[in-house]
Amino acid sequence: ATSKTFRQLARITGAARSAEGLYVQRELKRASLEAWVPRLAAMTSTERAELPGVSEGRAHQLLAGALVAEAAMDLFRVESLEICPWALREGVILRRLDHMGQ
Repeated sequence: ATSKTFRQLARITGAARSAEGLYVQRELKRASLEAWVPRLAAMTSTERAELPGVSEGRAHQLLAGALVAEAAMDLFRVESLEICPWALREGVILRRLDHMGQ
């Protein structure tokens, strides 16, 4: 997953902080996410912004992201997602560079 919201969800469910390095493996586990959804629903945006790894600017959408992540993982029967340190745009650039060399 490359979504910043998914990265923040992984962080609150126990994944390593960004400061621990770019190449540290991080994952978002469905069981952990399912445990957090009711907790996030009970919090205000201000309270969510105080969670580790959650930015104030994205705190208001964290619950919606958690619901989408939980539903997608359930629908596709995925137990965990590997969290990528880069965004989709970096992936597009890397793919383009790869094709330029061919």
